[in-house]
Amino acid sequence: MSHKTTAVHVTHEAIGKIGGIGAVIEGLFTAPSYLDEIDRSILVCPLFNCDGDVSTRLGEDGEVLYSSIDGLTNTSYYSSFRHIEAMFNVNIVYGRRTFVDERHGIKSSPEILLIDVSCIEEGPINDVKAKMFSEFGLKSNLYENLWDYEQWMRLGPPALAAIKAIGAAERGNETVIVAHEFMGMPTALAAKLDDSFDFKTVFYAHEVATMRPIVEKNPGHDTMFYNVMEHAHKNGMYVNEVFGDQTHFFKHALVDASRFCDTILAVGDYVVEELKFMAPEFDLADIDLTYNGIPAFEISLEEKLKSKGKLQDYCYNLLGLRPDYVFTHVTRMTPSKGLWRDFKVLEHMDKEFGEKGKTGVLLVLSTETSKRRKRDIYDMEAEYNWPVAHREGMPDLSGGEAKFYTGLQEFNAKSRNIKAILINQFGFDMNSCGQRMPYDMEFMDIRKGSDAEFGQSIYEPFGIAQLEPLSFGGICVMSNVCGCAGFVKDVAGGRDVKNVIVADYTDLDGEDWRKDIEDLLSIGKESRDYIEHEVSQRVARQLCDSLPVNDAEMEQLIVSGYDMAKHMSWNSVVKNYVMKSLHTALRTKKCKEVFI
Repeated sequence: MSHKTTAVHVTHEAIGKIGGIGAVIEGLFTAPSYLDEIDRSILVCPLFNCDGDVSTRLGEDGEVLYSSIDGLTNTSYYSSFRHIEAMFNVNIVYGRRTFVDERHGIKSSPEILLIDVSCIEEGPINDVKAKMFSEFGLKSNLYENLWDYEQWMRLGPPALAAIKAIGAAERGNETVIVAHEFMGMPTALAAKLDDSFDFKTVFYAHEVATMRPIVEKNPGHDTMFYNVMEHAHKNGMYVNEVFGDQTHFFKHALVDASRFCDTILAVGDYVVEELKFMAPEFDLADIDLTYNGIPAFEISLEEKLKSKGKLQDYCYNLLGLRPDYVFTHVTRMTPSKGLWRDFKVLEHMDKEFGEKGKTGVLLVLSTETSKRRKRDIYDMEAEYNWPVAHREGMPDLSGGEAKFYTGLQEFNAKSRNIKAILINQFGFDMNSCGQRMPYDMEFMDIRKGSDAEFGQSIYEPFGIAQLEPLSFGGICVMSNVCGCAGFVKDVAGGRDVKNVIVADYTDLDGEDWRKDIEDLLSIGKESRDYIEHEVSQRVARQLCDSLPVNDAEMEQLIVSGYDMAKHMSWNSVVKNYVMKSLHTALRTKKCKEVFI
């Protein structure tokens, strides 16, 4: 790859990490193997609102060089930007954002382009929509009433004009448009239509948006879906035939168009299969399996014990119990995370802990709202013993949190040796979580000190969070549909490792559901509950056998966990997966042959 290669990343997390894509962006931009081969990186995103002032436009780590909203023109590109703004009736914010890996002393400052498309001139956009229909079969008229579709469609033409204005699409350069999820697809498709420059395009599939709601909304969840998909693959059937026409779903339309990109990066083994379940044309698409990276820290036994001690102290302050083991689940509170499965496993473990005289506490750090104010946290703590006890309604429990808390209360009422606590708050320190948390607690303590991290999702394209405690000797408990399970298997060479437990809730061995696809589609809550009971019992037994009983066993988990994690770092992932895919995209010759 030449040293004139530019990567343009189109993502909604351009100015801050919100979720998994933000973690990927951060991992790429601090990986030496990425920085060695990509000469220039640009983040592109709509400007979601014009509130605030110039200091807030690009986030805490950003430096604004140009903003037509604020009258700032500290760049030589300002005249070109003004021409684009007049042509499209948009506002542009341009600058840089700094990413830092303090452990390795790596710093990079990619450029950022934010474009306010709220009042854009419709003529040029409608022309592009018409071309996208004729070339790619994309029917924008079905979705343009949806702002989540329309804003990303509007972004493409002015974004490409701005990319050219800053010299990122000049003769002799190689420029690849990386569309992160459905949001980036309109810009990638606009680039495919551009006759003035040979843009290369990559779809970074962090999930397959069509499949997520099917899995979440069906009571059989992953137990049903992945068995149905496997059967469909064998019989030449696709999602529209099996689950009904998905054309109404705008994300489906955009993901379906990803087959026109030069390369598709899929973050997990099941993501590859889900893409091939979209339509027969995906069998011809260039799909590369490209796992995500995970943090790899090397710590001592003393550091592990110190962090675990803080967690045990916190549990004692809350419950009057200093547990032998601390379990954790750090996640967003959505149906896809399968949080109820934690309790199914712990119900079985509680019996064995009773026989062995051991105790445990599960700390669930999860919320579906924004961060609560410090004052509210301290008031709830003083008034009714938050987070041990909760009350429905803000500032405490939202609707989804209340539903989860009901299940948690039922578990606590039945269990004797293991208890669970819901901490529905962002952050994990005294300032965020109240006065009973140790004064020196930091977020990393919940990673370092955890004996086991749960993550038995029903839909999880990769799952970075599930593996974050790995290098600290934490046992990672995940479901087989998590993309990271495939990465673990790859790194471990197929052998079982004590640091990771994979629960297969799609296993129908011994059951009567393999007759035809109608039988598989009929798998509902009752059947799934039965399978979850059987599988969770096996997981509980395996976890009990894997938990360290002394410092020597804990130290061995730390050593083996770090040995795995260092082979799963972002630098390794970029070198072994990502850059190979970008090479493939850059080698692709421009072709407008269309399959619709």
